[in-house]
Amino acid sequence: MSDTMKAVVLTRFGGPDAFEIQTLPVPSVGSRQVRVRVHATAINPLDYQIRRGDYADYVPLPAVIGHDVSGVVEAVGADVTEFAPGDEVYYTPKIFGGAGSYAEVHVADVDLVGRKPRNLSHVEAASLTLVGGTVWEAIVSRAGLRVGETILIHGGAGGVGTIAIQIAKAIGARVITTARADNYDFVHALGADDVVDYSSTDYVDAVGALTGGRGVDVVFDTIGGDTLTRSPLVLAPFGRVVSIVDIAAPQNLIEAWGRNASYHFVFTRQNRGKLDELTNLVERGLVRPVIGAVLPLERLAEGHEVLETGARRGLRGKVAIDVSGEAETIVPPLAAAA
Repeated sequence: MSDTMKAVVLTRFGGPDAFEIQTLPVPSVGSRQVRVRVHATAINPLDYQIRRGDYADYVPLPAVIGHDVSGVVEAVGADVTEFAPGDEVYYTPKIFGGAGSYAEVHVADVDLVGRKPRNLSHVEAASLTLVGGTVWEAIVSRAGLRVGETILIHGGAGGVGTIAIQIAKAIGARVITTARADNYDFVHALGADDVVDYSSTDYVDAVGALTGGRGVDVVFDTIGGDTLTRSPLVLAPFGRVVSIVDIAAPQNLIEAWGRNASYHFVFTRQNRGKLDELTNLVERGLVRPVIGAVLPLERLAEGHEVLETGARRGLRGKVAIDVSGEAETIVPPLAAAA
């Protein structure tokens, strides 16, 4: 194999033009690591937050970022027995802990790596690792969602929401989600039982009506801001709120206190166990990836712009990056500003 690789490097904090395509040395493999030929990666809100400088203290520049890998093992360290060259794998690289996935080759600690679902392409698998792990951490590990409970998922048509709906339904919960009216059929097809148009309806009133005034057992917040502030208003007694969004402003939790609510704030932790659970659901046909855009590695900067303007493009699901150059490019058009 070549001792160099092509990578997309973040050279400064700023807009999508802060990336440069460079040729870098292929990293060496430690005793408990695997070297993976990356076939696909994906773009997450965390990626553009890093790019614009939100986490500047944690990301020394220049940097290769990116948090999703699907690919094929090329080499393993001396103490690796779990995988062998030729195995198809997928995983999330260590966040704020080394090089990311915007490259042709990636080296990872073996404990982070899972077997890729057999029924998915690499582009599909790469769209699931960070999102799937985050959803599992949020609604299974933290919220403890159970059969027969009701969950409100904010932002059901987004990259996280599409997977959250499916996992919640696989658990056996009733799912209420927020989405625009033009996404009703889409989120219903994913398994949502009820949909609230957040752009024209007060979701607090709507959820109250849908639950006969009882409220929901779990709120999964993917939006933050006012959405998080008002979430306790829809909670049943002893309900749980799980948020994956940074909190920039103080929160008044008096309503949550009155409901004996519990709050969980999730910055996902990577491990093979969550991926194995996700793989099981995928191979049973209970969870499927939703991909709204696919671009080659050379157009990764454009992929950031596509994700950030997703609302104006009607983007549903994830923005995936085809590193191997085998997938069809899909870019939803940008609608004219209203």
